[in-house]
Amino acid sequence: MSTIPAQREYFLDSIRAWLMLLGIPFHISLIYSSHVWHVNSAESSWWLTLFNDFIHSFRMQVFFVISGYFSYMLFLRYPLKRWWKVRVERVGIPMLTAIPLLTLPQFIMLQDVKGKADNWQNLSLYEKYNTLAWELVSHLWFLLVLVVMTTLCLWLFSRMRRHLSTRSETFFANMTYGKLSVLFLLAGIAYAGLRRTLFIVYPPILSDGLFNFVVMQTLYYLPFFILGALAFVHPQLKALFTTPSRGCALAAGLAFIAYLLNQRYGSGDAWMYETESVITMLLGLWMVNVVFSLGHRLLNFKSARVTYFVNASLFIYLVHHPLTLFFGAYITPHISSNLLGFTAGLVFVVGIAIVLYEIHLRIPLLRFLFSGKPATKADKSQQPAS
Repeated sequence: MSTIPAQREYFLDSIRAWLMLLGIPFHISLIYSSHVWHVNSAESSWWLTLFNDFIHSFRMQVFFVISGYFSYMLFLRYPLKRWWKVRVERVGIPMLTAIPLLTLPQFIMLQDVKGKADNWQNLSLYEKYNTLAWELVSHLWFLLVLVVMTTLCLWLFSRMRRHLSTRSETFFANMTYGKLSVLFLLAGIAYAGLRRTLFIVYPPILSDGLFNFVVMQTLYYLPFFILGALAFVHPQLKALFTTPSRGCALAAGLAFIAYLLNQRYGSGDAWMYETESVITMLLGLWMVNVVFSLGHRLLNFKSARVTYFVNASLFIYLVHHPLTLFFGAYITPHISSNLLGFTAGLVFVVGIAIVLYEIHLRIPLLRFLFSGKPATKADKSQQPAS
């Protein structure tokens, strides 16, 4: 059994960075899609709606597989308490930094844009709390989920390490995508069953922002996180992901069609969200193979340019959301073409985000606050961080 890769997995670094950076076209296309968001264009675009749905259907599932992979790698490198401290600092400090510096100003801006600031005093204490929970966590939700998962994995990863055996090695050596699909189908059904039970017993809990992030999102993405950790422990499982499979590609395509049909014809008062959780659980699993195999073939090399964006991806993701909302609120109304607006939005958001990234690199305090790591010589040489 191999636990430490013989060489750096450049393709996983690259995939993780590009999945995070995909958040930029995802949110900009959301402005021009038929989905109701904070800000929307005068007329929606069908192809940008399709593009938005495609990214949303699989991006975070694959991201959490990679996060689980690297988390377990560091788990074997550090003592238990040290591992928890390092992981929580690297995701928790940027999250806590972004709330006052990014999402709070973003919330104030949206209150002004939507004209809802005057209604704030009429909200109940709970409504104010819940609004702030949704709006201040905002696009930082995955960092909060990673903090929760890291804490849970103090026990889960310790248990995994204690139960590594020849029997488990044989089990994963014989693992197929068919067996994994059955397991994730059951996980999706279990999650859907939990959500439906909560909907029947106490529907308001599903609208609570903090409960949604800490409990529901964590439970949904935890199987992908654990799958990533198992892929690090068992090379046969990782090989299953990096070996191209026409079956996975075809199944992912069919699952995406099912996802679109559910979006179009499903009802939120019926089983739409439960059906979606089952579909995306399987779609995410199959897209792990599609993304990993393509990444392994096309991105498994060292490049200064790729390394730059690997290091910049978290910062760019953190700042892109308020920039996107600013663009949507104040610039989109002056651009009549959706295609031109989408393209201009990409240039505007990415351009300013890179400038801000370069500025923050030159200020040690900001570098620490947005990375959770003190400046080191390795940082100066722009080595990708795990």
